[in-house]
Amino acid sequence: MPSTFHPGERAAQARAGVADRADHVGRSIGSTIPAVAARFLTERRMLVVGAADREGRLWATALTGEPGFLRAADASTLTVAARPAPGDPLAEALASPAEVGTIALDPANRRRMRLNGRAAPTAEGFTVAAAQVYANCPKYIQRRTPAPSPAHPGGATATATDRLSTGQQLAVSTADTFFVASAGPDGRVDASHRGGNPGFVRVLGPDRLRWPEYAGNAMYNTLGNLELGPSAGLLLPDWETGGSLLLTGRATVDWSDPGAPAVDYAVDRVVELAHATALTWSAPEFSPVNPPVARPRHPIRPV
Repeated sequence: MPSTFHPGERAAQARAGVADRADHVGRSIGSTIPAVAARFLTERRMLVVGAADREGRLWATALTGEPGFLRAADASTLTVAARPAPGDPLAEALASPAEVGTIALDPANRRRMRLNGRAAPTAEGFTVAAAQVYANCPKYIQRRTPAPSPAHPGGATATATDRLSTGQQLAVSTADTFFVASAGPDGRVDASHRGGNPGFVRVLGPDRLRWPEYAGNAMYNTLGNLELGPSAGLLLPDWETGGSLLLTGRATVDWSDPGAPAVDYAVDRVVELAHATALTWSAPEFSPVNPPVARPRHPIRPV
């Protein structure tokens, strides 16, 4: 039977020495939405979406809504009743058909589910024709509960730059969660979750980041995509305010220790969305499996 994984994923799995384990867990990847997954989606308040903009740059963004804003219309179709905020790099991209990777997160119960496929715009948002559907393990998810807040009277505001400000560097260096969008063959997009104790993302400069790749489900979807191309988009949610920090750039994998790879990230563009959503979250209860974080060797640099 053909492999569940594309050549880049197979190469990353081989580098890490987990090809046999990947074959086993890969059996969980389907192309339809099971009933239990449909219920999970209906209960969610947040969906992370990864896609490419009109220039081909990858971004990841967050959409939120009341329970029911996500719905499995049938076993092959996800409906999303939300759109990116004005100024979001994906607002224009998702107004047309596009390849997307999505991840629905349940921080309160440390659960997550991925659904990738082809998006098509609708009057309320968009639909996704499912191509890959699967759950992920609960590792590195910080427990949070939703705390809806009134919409900001001025709505979302966007600020775009080509490097991280001092305040943005501080936000990245203290983050405990981010999401990464990457692309495989034929532009197929994946969105993935990364979590750890604050400081697990190192800021090496206003346009350079580095983070460790903690042991996960052995699929190596993101690192496999990066084997084929470096483009990647990052989303760092501001859990307290409902804002978002969106980055697009180029990622390269350091395989010098195959058992503990790391990613170096060069920032090309930064978009900060203040008041992007009306959904905020409680303070985190850190995952008990988060590895300890070493003291950073590179100070934040003012810009």
